[in-house]
Amino acid sequence: MTAKRALISVSDKTGLIPFVKKLVEKNIEIISTGGTRQLFVDNGIPVKTVDEVTGFPEILDGRVKTLHPMIHGGLLAVRENPEHVKTIKEHNIHPIDFVVVNLYPFKETISRPDVAYADAVENIDIGGPSMLRSAAKNHRDVTVVCDPSDYSAVLEAMNDEGEVPFEIKQKLAAKVFRHTAAYDALIADYFTKQVGEEYPEKLTVTYEKKQALRYGENPHQSAAFYSEPLKNQSTIAEAVQLHGKELSYNNIKDADAALGIVKEFKDPAAVAVKHMNPCGIGIGETINAAFDKAFDADPVSIFGGIIALNREVDAELAEKLHKIFLEIVIAPSFTQEALDILEKKKNLRLLTIEFTDDQNTVPQYTSVRGGLLVQDLDTKGLDGVELKVVTKREPTEEELKQLKFAWKAVKHVKSNAIVLVKDDQTVGIGAGQMNRVGAAKIAIEQAGDKAKGSVLSSDAFFPMNDTVETAAKAGITAIIQPGGSIRDQESIDMADKYGIAMVTTGIRHFKH
Repeated sequence: MTAKRALISVSDKTGLIPFVKKLVEKNIEIISTGGTRQLFVDNGIPVKTVDEVTGFPEILDGRVKTLHPMIHGGLLAVRENPEHVKTIKEHNIHPIDFVVVNLYPFKETISRPDVAYADAVENIDIGGPSMLRSAAKNHRDVTVVCDPSDYSAVLEAMNDEGEVPFEIKQKLAAKVFRHTAAYDALIADYFTKQVGEEYPEKLTVTYEKKQALRYGENPHQSAAFYSEPLKNQSTIAEAVQLHGKELSYNNIKDADAALGIVKEFKDPAAVAVKHMNPCGIGIGETINAAFDKAFDADPVSIFGGIIALNREVDAELAEKLHKIFLEIVIAPSFTQEALDILEKKKNLRLLTIEFTDDQNTVPQYTSVRGGLLVQDLDTKGLDGVELKVVTKREPTEEELKQLKFAWKAVKHVKSNAIVLVKDDQTVGIGAGQMNRVGAAKIAIEQAGDKAKGSVLSSDAFFPMNDTVETAAKAGITAIIQPGGSIRDQESIDMADKYGIAMVTTGIRHFKH
């Protein structure tokens, strides 16, 4: 019987030597190239070079070495096809039974902030994906491994003759095609950005599995969490969990919403979130003062909520958090004293996240039945925006400060959205209503006596003047809204009637 052959060329050498030694014990001949071959030599493993097999030297600085019929004929020949067997015999092509290959580190290369274009191009692997795809296509005859974590499974399944069951080979082949597809997706994305194509005719994205989830939004829905391959440390996907039980699907969505809100603020800020909407936002001189305001904004809804903070949690704040039933606390860091207090609650999840990375270029993907919607994240703030006072009365300096706070908050509330703010805290939030005046009534009812003297923000224009009149009767003194309705003047006139200051931004913040 012809001896089996394994072609091995890897950039990730993890676990390679023990694996290859087991192959050699089963009389499998090893073929290799470059640094991988030298590693085998250094470890006393007999190895043939690729050019010994092909009879042709590596050329073009190693760009061409395995792209040869002696290699790909050995990979693609179907052993049960008499014509294939006849052809490879005529050309003295030896079948290759194992391919162990992983690819040039393209992702790692482009992850470097200072990467040169030429370096990125040079780290596009050509021969590796070609070998993997050839082997995976012919997986009935070839065992192909692209991930060191699969070495043990291959060895366990292999019999004394070096045969691996078809079911294992098929799973490995499927993994290879996922691997090469993800690799190509990264390359395609890199070049698409290089040439400035914003929405190309083909969109190929890739994500890496971070964790399996117990279930999705509801227990009858299965789910998993995937992260972007090019890590952004300032995201939920890269959060470090210090304590508590595993995050759920809903935890992740709510935590992402909370993070997006708290990152709006430079001052110490605290955000409480329930079901993707803020139930309380506060800012203050200290993070403790900010949390007090966020809690006071809605001490009922905060129960079972997510808290995001943009400053370190100390013992004083930890004592306050400990008294409330919370699902998650997110912060840049926790003092040891704070951890000692909060870790007494075994299920409370404590996450740390860096608050430094800019996300303005990250696209937002939303799946719909049969397709995918793609848009830029709504990161538009008021920097560089000329606010227009459209009423007879201008807002006071304090009102303007509160209006700007309210505008940051309303952007993160489900539409139709109305937010009331007073004294650096939200006092009323109306979210996700089918009409704007309904959202205003909910916010005003929640605010109670605090509505008087508060300011109001609306995520979109007023189609009628009823919301302004409702706000005026509740004692609201100033309004910020996009403007742009054909009936704007009616709302402006209503504001003038009650002495309300109104500011327009020219920016809409729908959030579906």
